Amino acid sequence: MVKISEHAVEAEMSSLPIGDYALLSDCRSAALVSRAGSVDWLCFPRFDAPAVFARILDPDGGHFAIRPAGDFQASRTYVDRTMTLETTFLVPAGTAVLTDAMAVGRNDRGHHLGAGSPGVLLRSLKCTAGEIDVDVSYAPRPEYGLIYPILEAVGGGIAARGGATRLLLSTSAGLQVAGDTAAARLHLVAGQNVNFALAYGPMWEPPLAAWDAGRITERLRDTNAGWRSWSALHQAYQGPWRNLVHHSGRVLQALTFAPTGAIVAAPTTSLPEAIGGERNWDYRYTWVRDASLTMEAMWVAACPDEASKFFGFLADAAASQLRRGKDLQIMFGVGGEHDLSERALPHLTGWRASRPVRVGNGAWAQRQLDVYGELLDAAQRLADQLGELDPVTQQFLAAAADTAASRWKEKDQGIWEIRGEPRDFLYSKLMCWVALDRAIALAPQLGAADRAPGWAAVRDEIRAAIDSRGWNDKAGAYTQAFGREDLDASSLMLAITGFLPGDDPRMKATTDAIAARLTDERGLVYRYLAHDGLAGQEGTFLLCTFWLAHAQALAGELDQATATFERAVAAINDVGLLAEEVDPGSGEMIGNFPQAFSHIGLVNAAWAISQAQQRVAGQGQQAAPGSGAAREHGSSALRVLQSSWVPGRG
Repeated sequence: MVKISEHAVEAEMSSLPIGDYALLSDCRSAALVSRAGSVDWLCFPRFDAPAVFARILDPDGGHFAIRPAGDFQASRTYVDRTMTLETTFLVPAGTAVLTDAMAVGRNDRGHHLGAGSPGVLLRSLKCTAGEIDVDVSYAPRPEYGLIYPILEAVGGGIAARGGATRLLLSTSAGLQVAGDTAAARLHLVAGQNVNFALAYGPMWEPPLAAWDAGRITERLRDTNAGWRSWSALHQAYQGPWRNLVHHSGRVLQALTFAPTGAIVAAPTTSLPEAIGGERNWDYRYTWVRDASLTMEAMWVAACPDEASKFFGFLADAAASQLRRGKDLQIMFGVGGEHDLSERALPHLTGWRASRPVRVGNGAWAQRQLDVYGELLDAAQRLADQLGELDPVTQQFLAAAADTAASRWKEKDQGIWEIRGEPRDFLYSKLMCWVALDRAIALAPQLGAADRAPGWAAVRDEIRAAIDSRGWNDKAGAYTQAFGREDLDASSLMLAITGFLPGDDPRMKATTDAIAARLTDERGLVYRYLAHDGLAGQEGTFLLCTFWLAHAQALAGELDQATATFERAVAAINDVGLLAEEVDPGSGEMIGNFPQAFSHIGLVNAAWAISQAQQRVAGQGQQAAPGSGAAREHGSSALRVLQSSWVPGRG
């Protein structure tokens, strides 16, 4: 239980710790709910739509709060094997439980979770002991707080009209409208409950129909059954940190846009990487890099049977670019949109005054050569799930390998999208090697066996370049870019991709150098420390810390790997969610939240450690759940899952 004062709730508003929030999702859109029961972020009807509530970015950005009057204590948890949140409120006179979920479609089950999601937020408050006074405050602010809609009491609830959005809050709570806010103080005794359903619709459609209490209760039950059916069908991992791995798998599924299979990097925008600074980006899009690697992590945390849908989405969104001789665009909208032009929202003050607040992401136009490697690596990992590929997908993946082969010598902005002149980034070269290595293995499935000898020749050429130019004697390690001395956590991927054994002397020296010279006092890993053209100092990256644990496991250093893993998961919040970074001073999580690739890193590092434990115990190699026998990748006898990504900087 955490003590929460009434004064603190009102005073903090848009400055609550990022880790104070929990995620709700219907596999189309997402909401964030504070520990005090306030929905401070909600986008309808999809992840990248304008927010209806945005108090996390501005005190006047809109909210939907349900909390005890006065001071109280709160604890919360997700309902077993679901993304339904239960928050328990305790006051001296009694106890109440608030249940929150975004409704999935009626009878959505298993692989079809989210297929029929209606765009409805469900909330149910029940007094479980004694009595309790509860304050309800409903202040919708569509279009990121720009619109203050007209609220009107109607049969069954409160209707909101304004801009392009219709909202209907169904409830019997008797909210009173005062201007642009509806509120009530409710008194509940043991056994009493009150329900809410917030539904969305475009303004040009007929008025929304109210939901009665019975329907809300039934849909909460059905939503729980849907998530449990997905978990039962998909999750069989039995290694160390099992609960964290399974929960991370559900988080990744929650970040998936069910209609297309696209996967967002995070469900938020502009939660900063440096408090009060300019490193504020919109992550509500699907990066080729991170979505590919999400599918790979699902190989461990869940069954990736949705892989064919994802690859079909990418082929439809991007195949024409490669056929026309262009670079593969690094990111798309969840519906396949190409133009993600960036703009600022000057009316929002930002989380803890971190401006600008951005929507869109200018990185869509950047050049990043590593994406071919992540894409083909995921395709090779998921070959069993993909089965027989359609001609468009075959051509798309083969063209990705051809592009990596023809352009690997060129400079780019790198995985971290560093400002300034393009460079010969080591990671970009490595992932071009990966692209060709995996394409060779996939050649028969791609109908491209005749291209494999040419791919192999270029793959060997890339290896020779990395061996000769990637190592820096002065740094005593593989470094960020050819001819540079700067350390970079992405060099750990040399081991994770199978380019080098984890115990290779140069690889081991690189891993040790990063552990010693690229970490904060908590032992968490920075991406790099070199100047990147932006003001301010960002935090340590949880993904990179999991990479370090992963590389240490591949080197056979189980004690070190376990300790590094435990340092990373110490940042996790009370409901098992991770942001992008950790502030070195305060230890708070910062950056967009929850972050898909922090959870990817957790899954893959746990898997690598479990494999290392089994090798030490002499038990052989365990097959990944639902995947058949563990598969070999290229020159690596066992290539455990990789986890590499960072979304765009703009």
